Amino acid sequence: MSSTLLTLLFAAALVLSLALKLWLATRQMRHVAAHRQAVPPAFAGTVSLQAHQRAADYTLAKGRFGILTMAFGSTVLLGWTLLGGLDRLNVWLLQAVHAHYGDMAYQLALLTAFALIGGALELPFDLWSTFRLEQQFGFNRTTPKLFVIDLLKGLLVSAVIGLPLAALILWIMQATGPWWWLWAWGAWAAFNLLIMVLYPTVIAPLFNKFEPLADASLAERVQGLMQRCGFAAKGLFVMDGSKRSAHGNAYFTGLGAAKRVVFFDTLLAKLSPGEVEAVLAHELGHFKHRHVTKRIVVMMGLSLAGLALLGWLAGQSSFYTGLGVQPNIGAPNAALALLLFMMVVPVFGFFVSPIAARLSRRHEFQADAYACAQSDGRALASALIKLHEDNASTLTPDPVYAGFYYSHPPASERLAALAQAVHA
Repeated sequence: MSSTLLTLLFAAALVLSLALKLWLATRQMRHVAAHRQAVPPAFAGTVSLQAHQRAADYTLAKGRFGILTMAFGSTVLLGWTLLGGLDRLNVWLLQAVHAHYGDMAYQLALLTAFALIGGALELPFDLWSTFRLEQQFGFNRTTPKLFVIDLLKGLLVSAVIGLPLAALILWIMQATGPWWWLWAWGAWAAFNLLIMVLYPTVIAPLFNKFEPLADASLAERVQGLMQRCGFAAKGLFVMDGSKRSAHGNAYFTGLGAAKRVVFFDTLLAKLSPGEVEAVLAHELGHFKHRHVTKRIVVMMGLSLAGLALLGWLAGQSSFYTGLGVQPNIGAPNAALALLLFMMVVPVFGFFVSPIAARLSRRHEFQADAYACAQSDGRALASALIKLHEDNASTLTPDPVYAGFYYSHPPASERLAALAQAVHA
């Protein structure tokens, strides 16, 4: 592939993806605004008009903010690539680092500088989202001090974990010949599995407190459900999610014997014991149908295919020049190739994202059906309504937008399916 053709393909994909995102976002905003004045009939007896309008306003505010971040992100991507930003950074680091400290120091410096600059560019949007958007609708509970602490902890964790992993991948790319991508995939897969084991007990506690579930009756109820479902966990924990946000959630984390059940304290404050059991039964449905395992397998397969593609592209000079970067002479190009690949793949991958969203929605329906068989489907329905209301999730999404993006079915579709399962 010539560099000119790659430039044209990338520019066309970027413009087309941006246009499609804008079209979908404006469809969603128009649809939500058009249905703001009345609660949908399916929710007329359970959701107030005030709550419905609050959800609509929150969706519209997020939509406007999303358009802004979308445009900014595309501009930054264009600046890094075709406008020469990454090339200028690379030339400067070649002179400042490579000449004095060698190949590995230069490549790690390039990855680090790229990440820090990108983070700095995104920081104003993170601040606005947290302290303006989420604050406006009563969700934010993060203090400026906690925001800074989280930021510093995140940087530290990224450095401690990310730099050694990056160094290993870069070494593999340079030392293992044309099949380096297969060895790199093995290292990447092992790293991801290790993180799944370590995250619950090592990483997550750096950011939140996890305490054993103190409600004995609820704990007994949850244990009974897990026994019925043949599921074993290392413990039941409550996370202090309320110190950052009013949004509620529950999830499983870990791998193998390290699996944990985690409830946000905000979730336990909003739902009845029966509703908590039903929500947990839904999560158990994902394990019963092996959704988590299937997603891990798909992720590993896609990463293998991606690294194989990178293995070919990294040896093509047109891959660099077509994206606005001059390949190095007398210095390795591994870090440059990684950065370019990570920037370009999401642009083309966006067009197939509806396939993943559709599969995820199918999994959610299966997990709901399992929850109805193992607990009270009506309790799950009431929990979903409460969570939609408390999280200000719109009840009237645009069907095209939902079909493209939503990983969970719209509330009306889930409740209809639950009603059918309950009366079956």
